[in-house]
Amino acid sequence: MDPLIDPAEYKALLESIRSAYGYDFTDYAESSVKRRITNFMNNKGLTTLGKLGTRLLNEESMFEEFVQDLSITVTEMFRDPSFYKSLRENVLSRLATYPVVKIWLAGCATGEEAYSIAILLKEEGLLERSIIYATDINQRSLEIAKHGVYSLAGMTTHTRNYLHAGGKTAFSEYYTAKYNSVLFAESLSQNILFSPHNLATDKSFNEFQLIICRNVLIYFNQHLQDKVIDLFYDSLCPFGFVGLGSKESLLFAGQKENFTEIDRKEKIYMKAK
Repeated sequence: MDPLIDPAEYKALLESIRSAYGYDFTDYAESSVKRRITNFMNNKGLTTLGKLGTRLLNEESMFEEFVQDLSITVTEMFRDPSFYKSLRENVLSRLATYPVVKIWLAGCATGEEAYSIAILLKEEGLLERSIIYATDINQRSLEIAKHGVYSLAGMTTHTRNYLHAGGKTAFSEYYTAKYNSVLFAESLSQNILFSPHNLATDKSFNEFQLIICRNVLIYFNQHLQDKVIDLFYDSLCPFGFVGLGSKESLLFAGQKENFTEIDRKEKIYMKAK
């Protein structure tokens, strides 16, 4: 345990945040949250949790920064290309049987994954009748995602990922480069709805054929993981699909008997009951 963080003060801080702002971090993995809190305090020159709590509860702008630091925003286009290749080969042909395809991307961060899914759907002829609901707890990340503007420096990695994911054209066809930035095409973003959603506290808001939530559950404790998997189960249509991150699994989830493995390696499952 970090010497700066007293367990009782830590619990009191999270409870005060939940009461004041409605953000519930109590079931997030403690080691990760404490590490991020410590880094935040060091960056702000704060020496106690009490001082941190006072600032957070009295300065909304600082609280927004705090949420930004606690949220997981590490992402890239077509991250883990083999996952997207498996989606293309094992899932999208089944989604094509629906007149309207509804996809929930939970924990979309700054939006790179949302645009990746849109490109995948476009290449399989599904984008025009699809709606991608891309949600995140982090309002600042959502603003970045909505604009669809990213650094040109990342395009080499993104292009390589796209090709390994089975991309069917030149990746540069999907964006316009200007100076040191790129803007993704409006034909992709017009089928994406970016909006806030807190997996720890918010409920289901639609029925989906596919839910993707990658590299988010690893930051939750087992209780919250089970709660979120229950939420996904309730949000999926019969025989709908869920895709998780490479270090995540339904193995210990209470709902595991209600899902069938589609791709064990890529952590893609189908609702079976």
